[in-house]
Amino acid sequence: MKLFFTLLTALVIQFCALPSPAAVINGHSYTPLADWARGNGFSGFTRGRGNEIVMTNRAARLVFDVDSASVEINGVDVRLSFPVANAKGVPLIAQFDLDRTVRLLLFPSRYLEPKKITTICLDPGHGGRDTGNRVGGGFFGHNEKTYTLALALELRDQLKQLGFNVVLTRSTDTYVELPVRPEIANRQHADLFVSLHFNATQTGKKEVEGPETYCITPAGAASSNAQGEAGDYGATPANHWENQSLLLAYRMEKALVQNLGVVDRGVRRARFAVLRDAAMPAILIEGGYMTHPGEGKKIFDAAYRKQMAAAMVKGLLAYQKLTAPPVPAALAPTR
Repeated sequence: MKLFFTLLTALVIQFCALPSPAAVINGHSYTPLADWARGNGFSGFTRGRGNEIVMTNRAARLVFDVDSASVEINGVDVRLSFPVANAKGVPLIAQFDLDRTVRLLLFPSRYLEPKKITTICLDPGHGGRDTGNRVGGGFFGHNEKTYTLALALELRDQLKQLGFNVVLTRSTDTYVELPVRPEIANRQHADLFVSLHFNATQTGKKEVEGPETYCITPAGAASSNAQGEAGDYGATPANHWENQSLLLAYRMEKALVQNLGVVDRGVRRARFAVLRDAAMPAILIEGGYMTHPGEGKKIFDAAYRKQMAAAMVKGLLAYQKLTAPPVPAALAPTR
């Protein structure tokens, strides 16, 4: 009898440990979050405020929100392609997002091939007849094109001091067609492409602030931005470097938020023209909101832009550290 109950208990435990069934929602496969957590070193999840789901282990903290397409990964908001679902009380995540976003950011070394970074192409947004966003009127108005160029020149100088070769898509107040910008990076065999911009809003000017960092949208998913390319689900040449671009965007957003103490508006996905044809990892940074009373004044200040450039350098170095080729054993320093 004792043996019977021992076997019965083992069967019950085994049954309870079986993974919850996956689901198909709107044509996409979903996996129970609890199952994925157990299989990837997380002890499980706890409920936070509202619909939040918090998962932790010794190295990472993830915060999901049911019915939301965002996840906080180690303090940085990252936009998913599909919202987290809830099936009869069981939180589910799209397998697409696990494969294309979450796993990559948690375990980057499994997905990236080592590559040395020597040349970086900086793309100051707008220029010439394209002023970009404009704040204020008359002679004393502020044009986005002025500050993207000023930031690019500062960032260039800081990168060159570290030994990087830096290429600019424009170095003066000139207009460069959007398709030409990644072409310049391609011709110069740049290892990274970074497009610099500043944001603006017509509503909530006192509330909306903080940087956003964009990388290419995965094929089969909609973009995060609400512009025309959001409806395009096809692949682009830039999707070849999709993993590297996501990791670069994540490291950049994290560096900006941590070093500048600004509001995190997250890592987002878009098929911007300057990203689509880049033959290397490429990101577009919206460095903050010119329309915010406090943040706008900072953006217009050279000292703050110097701090922002320094934060961007840290983001680039953090990415380089993850992707730098390992030193051959024969060349490794000895004590």
